[in-house]
Amino acid sequence: MSSPAAERTPGTAADTEVLREVQDRVLWLSTAIIDHANRVRPNPTGLKVGGHQASSASMVSIMTALWFARLRAEDRVSVKPHASPVLHAINYLLDGLDEKYLTSLREFGGLQSYPSRSKDPDQVDYSTGSVGIGATAPIWGALARRYVESTTGGAGTGRQYSLVGDAELDEGAVWESILDPNVQELGEVVWIVDLNRQSLDRVVPNIGATRLQGMFDAAGWQVLTVKYGRLLQELFEHPGGEALRRRIDDMPNPEYQRLLRCTPAQLRERLAAPELAPLLDSLDDETLHAAIRNLGGHDLSALLDSFDAIDDRRPTVIFAYTVKGFGLASEGHPQNHSSLLTAEQLGQLAERVGTSVDDPWHKFPEGSAAARLCTETAARLHREPVIAHEVPAIPADIGRTPSGRTTTQAALGRALLDLTREAPEAAKLVVTLCPDVSSSTNLGGWVNKVGVWSPQERVDWFADDPETILHWRERPTGQHLELGIAEVNLVSALGELGTTWSRWGRPLLPIGVLYDPFVERALEPWSFGIYGGGQSILVGTPSGVTLAPEGGAHQSVTTPSVGLEQPGCITYEPAFAIDVEWTLLASLARLGRPDGTSAYLRLSTRPVEQNLAAVPTDPAARERRRRQVVAGAYPIRTAAVARPDVTIVAMGAMVTEALAAADRLDALGKHADVVCVTSAGLLFRALQARSGQDTADTWILDSALPSERSAPMVTVLDGHPHTLAFLANVHRVRAAHLGVTRFGQSGDLESVYRHHGIDTDNIIRAALDVAD
Repeated sequence: MSSPAAERTPGTAADTEVLREVQDRVLWLSTAIIDHANRVRPNPTGLKVGGHQASSASMVSIMTALWFARLRAEDRVSVKPHASPVLHAINYLLDGLDEKYLTSLREFGGLQSYPSRSKDPDQVDYSTGSVGIGATAPIWGALARRYVESTTGGAGTGRQYSLVGDAELDEGAVWESILDPNVQELGEVVWIVDLNRQSLDRVVPNIGATRLQGMFDAAGWQVLTVKYGRLLQELFEHPGGEALRRRIDDMPNPEYQRLLRCTPAQLRERLAAPELAPLLDSLDDETLHAAIRNLGGHDLSALLDSFDAIDDRRPTVIFAYTVKGFGLASEGHPQNHSSLLTAEQLGQLAERVGTSVDDPWHKFPEGSAAARLCTETAARLHREPVIAHEVPAIPADIGRTPSGRTTTQAALGRALLDLTREAPEAAKLVVTLCPDVSSSTNLGGWVNKVGVWSPQERVDWFADDPETILHWRERPTGQHLELGIAEVNLVSALGELGTTWSRWGRPLLPIGVLYDPFVERALEPWSFGIYGGGQSILVGTPSGVTLAPEGGAHQSVTTPSVGLEQPGCITYEPAFAIDVEWTLLASLARLGRPDGTSAYLRLSTRPVEQNLAAVPTDPAARERRRRQVVAGAYPIRTAAVARPDVTIVAMGAMVTEALAAADRLDALGKHADVVCVTSAGLLFRALQARSGQDTADTWILDSALPSERSAPMVTVLDGHPHTLAFLANVHRVRAAHLGVTRFGQSGDLESVYRHHGIDTDNIIRAALDVAD
């Protein structure tokens, strides 16, 4: 991608002066927005509102230079969480935010604490706030844009900027993302690190900028550094200037930060040295005071030069040295993170930047150079409304009735292949992702069918090897993305692929597959992706202690309840292959639309006899069963009595044991109904809706657990038992809840199930106990 500097003026001294005027106004507005939320707006509860004036101030120069001189409409920017007031101030100056919102920071229905793509009233490209996740999002946004452009078209071009706080670089997600092999070719990715060398509580003693720069360089990134401003660079050329450079470069970070709090006289005392005397003696107090804080991250010309030096052939990181709280009375103070200017200090700031505390929101005078720059910038950054494309029709039922003995994990690959035949246009929008586990999660057939996505076609050197089963054909039209084993990268990419429907009006149907034990590791970034509007399907497989040979570390216990609790997501744990097909198709049909939702499917490697599903042959009865499966539960066995002695409710792999227990109970003269749960979350919502706590449909409770057949209950699943415990409240019956509450053990399936008390014998004992 080319971006010649000639197309990106301003660059003259006069232009820079106008930029500086805008910069001052952005500083004022962002500071005043926080002040109003904390000191002016009525707060009858007295609870802290909060905000980050100092963290915002360190970003003002960077964001002013970017937005008002270099950003283009096709570019996207992720703004560090604590700088959200700066983003809102800029959007206000560009007429993208109504004035009424400037007084609503952190107020219900107002500006969010951190940039929110789904909740803020103005334009926000990426939700941030979860440290490290928002920073890495533009990487996966770039990948998603390239995927859309090469497969369906319509995503265009554009840089993906990430404005990162230096403390965010402590997050492991950052280094997982920049090291992924897919990232090295994403030349549109630009990170700008706000290197203010302070964290929440302290001045960081050993920020290690050189080490950080080396790590990015080793990952193949272009590394640019904007350390000193023009004033300091000029002073370095004077007698004694090189000694001053060495003195600043060599001093510990806390010592430098302390200099920011010094008067000119104190500066002269602390910097006193024979080699510095010629330079210090030549400077007046004002110049010395300005020079010591003249860092590159606040020098507009230096910032513009760094933007123009970006090499679009590889990712770029710009380390911009800044001062936390720059331009405020709190600048450089080690405890300035959440501090607020006093009324007197705010008034001094207003006077210095040419505005008024009494009229804080007024814009530049019409016809002024600053007003013209705002108008021109708004026109340059204008985006046409996104025209939404609908997802082609997805069948509700492909029509097959699986037979034999198979697993729900294997059924996933089968269902995807069936979709390519039954709904080829919809299947073209499916993109699967794996963290290096495609073959072990049964996606091999799908990968062979659709190919692996790559920005350019690569040679498959094993294409002629007769023993190669999984064919790795990499090309721009492939529909499978293979990442490294970092699960956070997988779900972060999944989230961004799931936002293409709203970013460019080009919906995708993204499905990420990973081992279920690692879902919780990936849950936070995936959840944050859902919060930002990403709609996708996460498949956890293999799951539970059913993964017995892998040992306790690879057996998931709490994922069923985590899925139940995740907002914006419908969770399924199918028992049979047909349940996988129906729930997968229903989940795909909910993607890529304004009212859409994500889904989590928990699958198993437990082979199950498919005839146990007893799928009705009559078309109407089959459709009734399908609706029950998609809604959350269905009766799989109904005892031939008016009211059973016990109801066994099973989920997923445990349906085999539940049915076996029902057979043996029948021989003991105890009649059992068996209900198969496919979605605990949907059933919980239905139960909440009964008491007016939700708006979900409630019919599934009457269908799967009719009141006339209410009986003592035993619930069982390969996961934590509290996941299904709420079902006893449907009819307020006695109940026992079986599941896994301890770390697993290696061993054969029968021994492991017995160890956790979820085998057939334990189900029978529990049923006899509650039925007495």
